[in-house]
Amino acid sequence: MTTRRTATMADVARRAGTSTAVVSYVMNDGPRPVAVATRERVLAAAADLRYRPNRIARALRARRTGVAGLILADASNPYFAALAREIERALADRDTLTLVGNAGHSPARQKRLAERFLAAQVDGLVVVSAEGGADVAAEAEAHGTRAVHVHHRPRTAHGPLVPADNAAAVRAAVDHLRGHGHERIDFLSGPTDAGPVGVRRRAWARATPGTLLRCTYSRADAADLTERLAATDTLPSALVVATDEQAIGVLAGACRAGVAVPGRLAVVSLDGAPDTAYTAPALTVTAQPLTAMADRAVDQLLTGEADDTPLTAPLITRATCGCPDRPRSGSPR
Repeated sequence: MTTRRTATMADVARRAGTSTAVVSYVMNDGPRPVAVATRERVLAAAADLRYRPNRIARALRARRTGVAGLILADASNPYFAALAREIERALADRDTLTLVGNAGHSPARQKRLAERFLAAQVDGLVVVSAEGGADVAAEAEAHGTRAVHVHHRPRTAHGPLVPADNAAAVRAAVDHLRGHGHERIDFLSGPTDAGPVGVRRRAWARATPGTLLRCTYSRADAADLTERLAATDTLPSALVVATDEQAIGVLAGACRAGVAVPGRLAVVSLDGAPDTAYTAPALTVTAQPLTAMADRAVDQLLTGEADDTPLTAPLITRATCGCPDRPRSGSPR
């Protein structure tokens, strides 16, 4: 069995009857113009020979790899996965390949991922950060590489952040539940008030009386908590939930305890990933503006022009707050 030799630029030039310089101009869209007929001849020759430009050689010439690193706090979380899809789409729209790393909520792993991406000479880092740990943006800056945080920036970190307006989202959720007749509205937070969850918890405390509840960011723990509250007759009539994972757990716990949603318990979740349109009943959410966040983060990464104005997270009413559920067609966003 013979192995097919990888075609070179010289092979394409010979097949097209032109110079390697002209082939380079066609493949790189410049720096000099090429006649339409010649361009078509070069492209046909490249297709016949299955020629692929050498990305590494091009990067060395341009001092740009065309690759960016994306570090996720938790790739298994549907919200972070949806945000990652939007960031990858925004980078692809700008002809940039995405390398994705999962920190698994580990600051040490996040630091290792940043070091490996920087060693690979990525053009920049987009960081959906785990809480605590080293300042990834500072490390990137020391390498002469831009870094942008999306959704969350650790307290000790610096560098640009692309946030949603979490405080305004909580106020909208509380006001909407009041419109359904709820005077006291509880809040389900995480074990601590890290990052956006802290902003959400503080905004809730300013907006309404109620009880602060806590559990881990897992469906199982939120379900168990809901069942315990139902069993002790301490379940609120309305609940604003810090994350989708917890909100889905609340619905599961309510179902197991025989608690009617929204008749006995109204729920609003504050992440609003696309999957929330397909819970039973469908979750009312304040939807983080994933597309706008991704586009702004990538623009900042590639241009260096920072804009930290919080983006609006709109309220999307569905069944769990007491509104009629809307028919779903196509994308839930």
